[in-house]
Amino acid sequence: MNISDEIEKLQKLRESGALSEEEFEKAKKTLLEKSQPENEVASETTAKITSDTNMWAMLIHLTQFCGYIIPLAGLIVPIVLWQIKRDEFPGIDKHGRIVANWVFTAIIFAVIFFVLIFIIIGIPLLIVLGILCIIYPIVGAVKASNGETWPYPCSIRFFSLD
Repeated sequence: MNISDEIEKLQKLRESGALSEEEFEKAKKTLLEKSQPENEVASETTAKITSDTNMWAMLIHLTQFCGYIIPLAGLIVPIVLWQIKRDEFPGIDKHGRIVANWVFTAIIFAVIFFVLIFIIIGIPLLIVLGILCIIYPIVGAVKASNGETWPYPCSIRFFSLD
């Protein structure tokens, strides 16, 4: 029986005269207090999971910068985090796919633009790609910390986001 059914039952007892007004109010208050902690625990648990999901999603975006410290770490670390945490936090999977799509896209673009250096157009394109490799993870991390997903523009969809 849920709380509203219990209160309705108490109301009928009060109307029949089995409970006084004071007894009714006391029983109603007891019922409401008994149900309150369960709702608070559930909402706290949900808030904690959401908070943890947002934090891990943000870290997946920001770990792309590890590649500036250790070669290939910007590719490996986000993918490893994604694979470890995607079962624990369902919201992480989409962020991992977004980051993996961008990392693979950036590698492909870098190779193409490097070849285009001989035609001179590759130099400005590599500069633009370098700037995007800094901006996109930051924007993605900010959006992730707010609980949003942001597919990076111009990235090839190797992994479906659905």
